[in-house]
Amino acid sequence: MPLYEYLCLECGITTERLVTGSSDTPRCRSCGGTNLKKLLSAHSGVSVSKDRMPGPGDTACCGDAPGRHPGCAGPGSCCGKA
Repeated sequence: MPLYEYLCLECGITTERLVTGSSDTPRCRSCGGTNLKKLLSAHSGVSVSKDRMPGPGDTACCGDAPGRHPGCAGPGSCCGKA
């Protein structure tokens, strides 16, 4: 299942969404808004734990943990940078 990044045009926060077969409208996890712009996500080279999930020490390009910096949706998100 693809993981997409969206920029909320209402509050400016970038959020990620795992897209499934459902066709419901994506919402901002911060403000609940539906005025979202789909972003082109950067590829991330993250460390991987034995269960193939991102490691606990992974950081995004801003140097902070995902979700702690505005616009930092996770490893590879580039904190909204082009």
